[in-house]
Amino acid sequence: MAFDSNLAWLTGAGGLIGNYLVRTAPEFAPAWRVRGLTRAQLDLCDFAAVRRAFREEPPQLIIHCAAMSRSPDCQANPELARRINCEATAVLAELAKDVALVFFSSDLVFDGRKGNYVETDPLGPLSVYAETKVAAERVVLANPRHTVIRTSLNGGASLAGDRGFNEQMRLAWQAGRALKFFTDEFRSPIPAVVTARATWELANSNQTGLFHLAGGQRLSRFQIGQLVAARWPQLNPKLEAALTKDYPGAPRPADSSLNCAKAQKQLSFPLPGLTEWLAAHPDEPF
Repeated sequence: MAFDSNLAWLTGAGGLIGNYLVRTAPEFAPAWRVRGLTRAQLDLCDFAAVRRAFREEPPQLIIHCAAMSRSPDCQANPELARRINCEATAVLAELAKDVALVFFSSDLVFDGRKGNYVETDPLGPLSVYAETKVAAERVVLANPRHTVIRTSLNGGASLAGDRGFNEQMRLAWQAGRALKFFTDEFRSPIPAVVTARATWELANSNQTGLFHLAGGQRLSRFQIGQLVAARWPQLNPKLEAALTKDYPGAPRPADSSLNCAKAQKQLSFPLPGLTEWLAAHPDEPF
């Protein structure tokens, strides 16, 4: 099979991270001819269609961003979550057995008892979404050519206007709703444009294996809400403090913050904390 040495498939191109990867490719990955794939262009759950598309135009790199990523949706429909997050990933990993594959996973694969997680820490998924990511990771990492990137909350401006955590907050405040934010749940939020740049750097330097890629600042959900609210004072945003014990859904990790030292060693720039990045980019959509 003759591979196009410059062709990169990018699944989930209509999502937040996927769209930033497409948009930043001319700057950060000019050697690649990027084919952004949305669900309308290629349904990853139609495995025959995926195999046919791969045969017709085989890539040298697949960056797999597409996922069923909202945890409540996964809890409500675990069978669909496994088909999208596990089975579709397995098909792509099989097709890409001789080429590079980058798969996006999540900080939620940890149980949250520790925080500041490194790549070698034991996993402890608490939700269906997290379980599907753990299962998919194992499939991807079975091939030494392949890469898993665990990331955290990503923010920015999406095509749909509701994919970033910041966009969901803004939409609620525009509707006049007050939002509850956990003071006892901690994450490592990162702008999607930073995730995209770092991902391209890792892919371009043929880094394989497992990497944590998130913001350089551990923040509670409430602190994150405060930072985004300060960006939109004209909306008169309403924030209420809450505790995870009062959340009615699946258990939530208390502290899934990530230690990104391994990835940082491979990057040409420091991974910023959200507070720092927002201050340095007052005009960026967030």
